[in-house]
Amino acid sequence: MESSSSGSCFQGTVYHWVVLFAVWLCGSQHVLSQKTTLEPKDKFLLSDPPIGLFDPIEISPSVLPHNPNPVEPLSPMYPNYTSYDPVLTGKCHVNFSALSYIIDKTASDCSIPLAPLVADVICCPQVNSLMNIFQAAYGTGNATLVLNQASANACFSDIMSILASKGANTNIPELCTLRPSNLIDASCPVKDISSFEKIVNVSKLIDACSSVDPLKECCRPVCQPAIAEAAIHISSGGANMFGSSSIPGTGNVAGIDIVGDCKGVVHSWLSMKLSSEEANSAFRVLSGCKVNKVCPLEFDEPASVVKACGKASSSTPSCCAALHSYIGTRQKQIFVTNLQAINCATMFGSMLQKAGVVDDIYGLCDIDLKDFSLQGCLLRSLPTDIEFDNTTGISFTCDLSDNIAAPWPSSSVQSLSLCAPEMSLPALPVSPKSGSSVGTSRTGIGVLLPLVFLTMTISI
Repeated sequence: MESSSSGSCFQGTVYHWVVLFAVWLCGSQHVLSQKTTLEPKDKFLLSDPPIGLFDPIEISPSVLPHNPNPVEPLSPMYPNYTSYDPVLTGKCHVNFSALSYIIDKTASDCSIPLAPLVADVICCPQVNSLMNIFQAAYGTGNATLVLNQASANACFSDIMSILASKGANTNIPELCTLRPSNLIDASCPVKDISSFEKIVNVSKLIDACSSVDPLKECCRPVCQPAIAEAAIHISSGGANMFGSSSIPGTGNVAGIDIVGDCKGVVHSWLSMKLSSEEANSAFRVLSGCKVNKVCPLEFDEPASVVKACGKASSSTPSCCAALHSYIGTRQKQIFVTNLQAINCATMFGSMLQKAGVVDDIYGLCDIDLKDFSLQGCLLRSLPTDIEFDNTTGISFTCDLSDNIAAPWPSSSVQSLSLCAPEMSLPALPVSPKSGSSVGTSRTGIGVLLPLVFLTMTISI
């Protein structure tokens, strides 16, 4: 009897431990199933924009962390890469440590998953600024403003290696159309500091570009014409500014943009005279002026929209469905700024008008500016960066102007100017609850820029 009791007890104990082991094993598998490590080579994709385009900002569930309790806020998301020591050529004699501030900022702005999505408005402008500042750092020790071909090849390779080691996308040269020749400015006849300072009115140049006003420079430029004047002057080797060399376009010889190369030399000299922060701020503003003048989206022949909207007033549902579908595919999976969105809306509207669409189908179909940017997130027209800290993780700022109607081009307006004092953007929407419009402020340059922003956190 005792033997039977002991055997039964032993079997019960064994069964107990088997059950515990099974529970532990299942729990381990569950935990492991939630653990995912992204390598730098892994692709990062956001979900396609919704067809209707009017939902709140959404990020693909595949890039969001699992949250068992939806009532609780999601945890911040952080970069999932490991920095490493880059392998350098040993042929680029520059103190890279002295450039750590600008290099770190560039690596962050061109991070692996986000670079293709923000290349036009954040990554490439920052990379170009880095190249200008690096060119100056190299030349400081040998009184030159450019690199020779051998040094340019080595240094360009080292810069890209260092950026990649800090989490930057390895396709930056392709995304931003960069090559070692960007550090050479070969066709400019003035390459050394002494000659430059003898030819150029350097005091005037410093006064114009030491503090670039981001609200005024694009419409009431001060630094841009000073750089152009200096570039034209040195492109002719210091010839009379009022000679033929001062005429735009005369600096081009057999497809070589001499004035363009000389602008690179001017940027290099400015970078020597300004701190890295001041130079970077100036170059980012100047890049922003150029970026915001164009629409980066490509619009092919909108035959489906023209067919459905030729008589929009009598077939609004089919017209709006065609319009939403077309705009959704035009976004090209990139973010655009609020001013770029205005350019895109105006350009596309003009295409439709020329094709025979008469009615304001933007108004009929509730098309807003946000519908021209990925995930409905409009980036600010002023220079912005990808941010990272231990509390919020990786994030960037979206302009909360998502209910501003896209402007249907007026037949009386032949071209769009965002700087004309008399020009005003579309009327601000009125909240159905409060009866008040979204807060905005006039910047003093004839453009309304919303002051309310939403921080959008992206997972890597």
